[in-house]
Amino acid sequence: MTLSAVYGRVARLRRSWYERHPQSRRALDSTVISVGNLSVGGSGKTPVVAALARLLLDIGQRPAILSRGYGRPRALDGVVVASDGDRVLEPVERTGDEPQMLARALKGVPVLVSPDRHVAGRLAERRFGCTVMLLDDGFQHLELRRDVDLLLVSCADLDDRVLPAGRLREGLDAARSADCLLVPGPPEEVARVSAAFDGMQVFSVVNHYRPLRPLDETASLPAGLRRVAAAAGIARPQRFFSALREQGFDVAREIVFSDHHWFTTGDVESVGRAARDAGAELIVTTEKDAARLPPLPGWATLPMVAAIEPEGQFRSWLQGRL
Repeated sequence: MTLSAVYGRVARLRRSWYERHPQSRRALDSTVISVGNLSVGGSGKTPVVAALARLLLDIGQRPAILSRGYGRPRALDGVVVASDGDRVLEPVERTGDEPQMLARALKGVPVLVSPDRHVAGRLAERRFGCTVMLLDDGFQHLELRRDVDLLLVSCADLDDRVLPAGRLREGLDAARSADCLLVPGPPEEVARVSAAFDGMQVFSVVNHYRPLRPLDETASLPAGLRRVAAAAGIARPQRFFSALREQGFDVAREIVFSDHHWFTTGDVESVGRAARDAGAELIVTTEKDAARLPPLPGWATLPMVAAIEPEGQFRSWLQGRL
């Protein structure tokens, strides 16, 4: 038996055990919605969590986001309240980049960080009166009972293998445990995933990009700029580079760092030299990377908002589950 087969079997047995012993899961008083994926990193979960939080606010719920804070410089005990819904309370070094990004973007939504999301959820219920908990990257967090499991599945997942031979944390059969699948990509990819999981509820995720925003909010962007350098420390940077080109930018240089990379002064200087050598007018990075960077002149970010479509149909489906 290969190492991937062993890994997949262990993951399958673990999920099966929790499904046969639901009483072993810890519960919250509020509704719990998990947003997760099968693959390691780079699936676009965090923008989907933000979209769900806005939808829940719109229908009169009081959501909170619970994150484990992956990628922090050091693990912290207890619960870090990244945002109380009104303001950001903690620096990125204590929250991690994705919770920090959510805390900055969402008004009216507390963001809490802890490896123990049951404790974080209890705190959100008691201190903020939250009625719905959103688990960011929660599909494999089986210790906590959830009411709705939303799973992002891409076409690439269909052809992938379980770790360590591939990028999947669980085999494709685990997707059947979800309540619905969210598929990023064009209609043909949504159709392919739907066919692979016949009978499951499937919705599409569409990303909408906004105008560039300077990291230094006191600065303005060059008029009519087109030639840029792109720097990214995320799991699948090519998607970001492609998005810039789709927005009409000439990406003169692609600079890649590891996922959740913490930029040093030397890194920033190195990126600046590469951009100048390429004749770029501006350095553009992702919102996730921007959460780990200071307000740098000559840098900007490409904001993105995810939408789950058909929007009306998904809203009705979710309200029915609540």
